[in-house]
Amino acid sequence: MRRVIGWFVSNPVAANLLMTILIAGGVISIFQIRQEEMPPIDLDMVSVNVPYLGAAPEEVENGVNLRIEEALEGGQGIYRMTSTSSEGGGAVLLELETNANRIQTANEIKSQIDAISTFPVETERPVVSLLTMINDGLEIAISGDADERTLKELALEVRDEIAALEGVSSVEVAYVRPDEISIEVSEQTLRRMGLTFDQVANAVRRTSLDMPGGSIRSGAGEILLRTQGQAYTGEDFRDIVVVSREDGTRVYLDEIATIIDGFQEGETQARFDGMPAAIVRVNQVGDEDVVEISETVRAYVEETRGRMPDGIEMTIWQDESETLQARIDILLGSAATCLALVLLLLTLPLEFRLAMWVAAGIPIAMLGTIGVFGAAGITISTLSVVAFILVLGIVVDDAIVVGERVYAHEQQGKDQFTAAVEGTAEVAVPVIFGVLTTMAAFTPLMFAPGNLGQLLSVIGYVVVICLIFSIIESQLILPAHLAHRRVSTSKQDVNALHGIWRRLQRRVSTGIERFAHDVFGPALDRVMEVRYTALALGFSVLLVAVGLVLSDRIEVQFMPAIEGDAIVARVEMPEGVDVEQTARAARQIEEAALQLKAELDAAYPDRPSLIEHIFTSVGQTLGGRFRAGPQSHTAELVLSILPLSERGNVSVTDMTDRWRELTGPVYDSVSLTFSSTGLTVGDAIAIQLQGRNVDDLANAAAELRAELARFDGVQDITDSFRAGKQEAKLSLLPEGRQLGLTLNDLARQARQAFYGEEVQRVQRGAEDIRVMVRYPEAERRSLGDLEDMRIRAQDGTEIPFAAVADIELGRGYSSITRVDRQRVVTVSADVDRDVVTPEAVLRTLSADTLPRILSGYRGIGYSLTGEQEQRNESFTGLFNLIPLALLMIYALLAIPLRSYVQPLVIMSIIPFGAVGAIIGHLVMGWSIIITSIFGLISMAGVVVNSSLVLVDYINRQRRMGVDLRIAVHRASVVRFRPILITSSTTFAGLMPLMLNDNPATAFFVPMSISLGWGVLFATGITLFLVPCLYLIVEDLFPTEPALARQYA
Repeated sequence: MRRVIGWFVSNPVAANLLMTILIAGGVISIFQIRQEEMPPIDLDMVSVNVPYLGAAPEEVENGVNLRIEEALEGGQGIYRMTSTSSEGGGAVLLELETNANRIQTANEIKSQIDAISTFPVETERPVVSLLTMINDGLEIAISGDADERTLKELALEVRDEIAALEGVSSVEVAYVRPDEISIEVSEQTLRRMGLTFDQVANAVRRTSLDMPGGSIRSGAGEILLRTQGQAYTGEDFRDIVVVSREDGTRVYLDEIATIIDGFQEGETQARFDGMPAAIVRVNQVGDEDVVEISETVRAYVEETRGRMPDGIEMTIWQDESETLQARIDILLGSAATCLALVLLLLTLPLEFRLAMWVAAGIPIAMLGTIGVFGAAGITISTLSVVAFILVLGIVVDDAIVVGERVYAHEQQGKDQFTAAVEGTAEVAVPVIFGVLTTMAAFTPLMFAPGNLGQLLSVIGYVVVICLIFSIIESQLILPAHLAHRRVSTSKQDVNALHGIWRRLQRRVSTGIERFAHDVFGPALDRVMEVRYTALALGFSVLLVAVGLVLSDRIEVQFMPAIEGDAIVARVEMPEGVDVEQTARAARQIEEAALQLKAELDAAYPDRPSLIEHIFTSVGQTLGGRFRAGPQSHTAELVLSILPLSERGNVSVTDMTDRWRELTGPVYDSVSLTFSSTGLTVGDAIAIQLQGRNVDDLANAAAELRAELARFDGVQDITDSFRAGKQEAKLSLLPEGRQLGLTLNDLARQARQAFYGEEVQRVQRGAEDIRVMVRYPEAERRSLGDLEDMRIRAQDGTEIPFAAVADIELGRGYSSITRVDRQRVVTVSADVDRDVVTPEAVLRTLSADTLPRILSGYRGIGYSLTGEQEQRNESFTGLFNLIPLALLMIYALLAIPLRSYVQPLVIMSIIPFGAVGAIIGHLVMGWSIIITSIFGLISMAGVVVNSSLVLVDYINRQRRMGVDLRIAVHRASVVRFRPILITSSTTFAGLMPLMLNDNPATAFFVPMSISLGWGVLFATGITLFLVPCLYLIVEDLFPTEPALARQYA
């Protein structure tokens, strides 16, 4: 290693070229790497969707989902199977095992689904999809005083034009209904004309079609034959001949039917700032840059506004690039403060130019890291910026150790060239292995399980790559710069400010040296005299810290409440209610939102309105994607909040609570929830009840909801059980069978009349449009209409419905959910984390409430889902990775020390670093969350670095024949300054993030607290307890064979 260092020191051109390559690569990459708020993750899930239009949930369960479950039962690679049977279709979500091959498993599932031949005839082709994560880009609201058709056509036009823009590939229109052509024939007309629905449908199919006819191969060439007669609009269907009589007269379709070229049934409403609206959603997929998408679309909108009809507005909202930019700006501000603090702490104890070259290692390593982002598949995101902030104070540690040793050799009178080579070579082995231990500690972050682990893995990869470049910089580039730097002399101190700074620097440097020799040294001697007492005292502190956690003096929770840039209210009414009743509920919530907006405008008159926009949708949720079957009982309202960079520290959580308060109870609502959480891994409280008897599950869920309502701070309590619409179950009377009718005849004709028969599908533009034949809407409103219906027998006889069929009224379920072939009902709730944590509520429920409730029901079990399931998955995976990380750290310590015992001495400070982390959370008022644990693991690799260099120096002294006690004392005093500098720069580098109270960084603050406070607290342990432990080991094992050997 000395030869390599010496070569670079004697060839500064090579060192400078290497530095230039790293810097240039990073600078070039900055302008090429895409930006996104969160990196995409691989969802280990496969969905199977089977439309069964017009079917009730129980029909879907029996006809579709049970057959899928049977086909996939015991399938390889499937971890969990969740099926949902709803009106109009079934959906099965398959969660794959962690090690399963996603694509191969998805293909096997598709093959098994395609092999099912027993689906009902009315079902459509199953759609099997490997789920992928699509990031939101932005949304464009097209609003104004216009009808639904006008708004949809404008939205489709805007969608097509945006999709043609460079850099944009995924655009969709939301909150609009699909088109449909409805051919409505009354029962009276059918009877008068002697027609059936089958005859009408077949007449349309025979006439409305395009068909290729082959070709004619003539001498002049080949001529293609085509028959063209496909109808595409309602007007085109009017002239279709339904009946041709013997006398030559014809009956056309428009003479017997009302043809409506409109929308699929199911009344919906969408309003943007009080005006009817349609939404165009632009997504970010693949390698697209969310910032570039925003800039492109904004330029298009500015150009297009003038072409919109009078009274129509185009408004961009939900722009994720604004959120990303605001968060990155906040984090970059923290990073700049970090860098300033680190520079200040470096230049005070070290010679100025030396400190500057040491600090230069930070941007060099970071730019080198950015240079390989493209090859590593990493993007500029919130997580990668946080990773740089975390590593900012760590990445300079090795350079500090090298720079300090070079400085120490120069103070001994050596020339700069010799000092650079010998100083760097002296600490090369412990420095390199120290950085490797830090990299090992961040390894669990790189391979953390679950979706959350995939996100946080970005931090691990960025840190490890940055540390690799820090080794290159500190061992090859830095020594060359230190050897050839210009050293200031007293004659050069012509600048008064520079002279003042140098005098300050000398005083600080001298003060640290004096403190190390005159204060720390004697104190260390006294502590080493009572080393066993010191060790016992240290373990006492450790026990107290553990007690603080176990006694709940410090709260432990999985996730904090992280505010977003929008507040969402969702209300659900009983199924089957008129859409106007749902609209009234939505208006009540909307009026409360307007009242909240007025209050906020009055409270903050000196800033833009905190609530930018209010969006209301009735009859559609799930992001505005139209669901088959009426959804008139649901409504959703979204308040778009001013971006973080403009709203300051106004609490979105407080705004949410006030909106909930102003809304009050909504009459007859089944569920009403408010949410402002920006980052979530599931419901704060979610308890899944499993059993076979749905009524028992519903009753148990009601009891559990009542118990949850007793907890202070628990809110928005709901469950997944919903009574469905009223059902009329049809059966065939014996009289019907005697007339030759079958149950299939009854069911098919009733479906034709009331749901409709799909005659064909027409491709109009990019939309697939159904053509339906059915009764007019006015004849489908009551049971009386059903009773007035005529059933046609095989011989054409028309029989009154009541004469051959019976009606049994009942009520089914809104939807039926099954998990691993058992029916389930999920009870969920949110919590006010300032009052109570989900963990505290669930402990009480699991210990007492749930056993008491379930003891009254037979065959019902429960499991925790939502946030707690993610918590258990993440913690289990972490605890499996921690031993591996510790083993790697041990190995990387044992190799340079050539000892089996001394690595344990060094690693003994890790628990005391955890003590510092616990104290840090207590002092700063933060709960311990999942990122705190990641910070603790990362801290384990950082805190051992100083101890490694210290123990290595003791060993060097002993190999030189120095007495044990003198060697320990001398090494501790000599290493006092670099240990102090590295610890203080690490802590200072994390301080801006630790002290940042912006919601954008709330998820990462606990990680920085664990790392920063752990390193700071471990400094004292390193300087006092490690020497004591070293002596204790020597007391127990007087001879260490490795000390007799020299490094190779």
